[in-house]
Amino acid sequence: MKNARAAGAEPTLDLPPGYTLVALRELGDAFQHGCDIAAEAGAGTLIWVRRYDLVEFAVVLEPGEPLALARRAFFAGMNATADAISAHCPPEREVNFSWPDSILFDGGLLGGGRLGWPRDCRNDQVPDWLVFGVILRAADMAHIETATAAGSVALMNEGFEMVETDAIIESFARHLMAAFDQWNEFGFDPIARDFLSRLSKRKAGELRGIDVNGDLLTKVAGGGEERTSLLEGFSRVAWYDPLHRAPKLD
Repeated sequence: MKNARAAGAEPTLDLPPGYTLVALRELGDAFQHGCDIAAEAGAGTLIWVRRYDLVEFAVVLEPGEPLALARRAFFAGMNATADAISAHCPPEREVNFSWPDSILFDGGLLGGGRLGWPRDCRNDQVPDWLVFGVILRAADMAHIETATAAGSVALMNEGFEMVETDAIIESFARHLMAAFDQWNEFGFDPIARDFLSRLSKRKAGELRGIDVNGDLLTKVAGGGEERTSLLEGFSRVAWYDPLHRAPKLD
């Protein structure tokens, strides 16, 4: 797929082989559209909303294991997103996660990820599709006052350029392929380690792992094991503002 960023050309993305691009106008919803077309569109379909103020995209996946296990693909998507941001951000800046789906840049809320699957799929069934979606704040939104947004960040306020917001999606596509290759060769453990290395800690000395169903397992010296549900985290979507269909402002 050729890049068409030249003046006067229809904007597109330079994606690796195996991806099919679906571009939406600025009022589109990449995640919802991905869920709507996933059954017919198939794996590798990447939905992109062409907006200047948000980096918004979603990708269709076709897992080969029951839903209870397949949801762990979410962590591969989060890792790929963080790696893509890190590849284009200024030096010595940090990309971290807040469990399970918020993406932080130097401690400020940048955006987050979501995972969708067929509503009628049971945990013990292999889902026909999954959709991993991401929204990142690229620029200050016109309806938000600067003072209100003090606890959040936007890429173009943090040293990124407009062209790099598109490059983040292109980089994500490559990193996601690499993550699944790693998973196929070495199992899920490297994916879990990469995610946990970016996950904000609550207490010193925590030992953390990700269970086979995606739950967070936390052990503290001298204490028992604490389980934090992945599904409950998904249901909260703590980073997302449905009114403005954008990352929340802290």
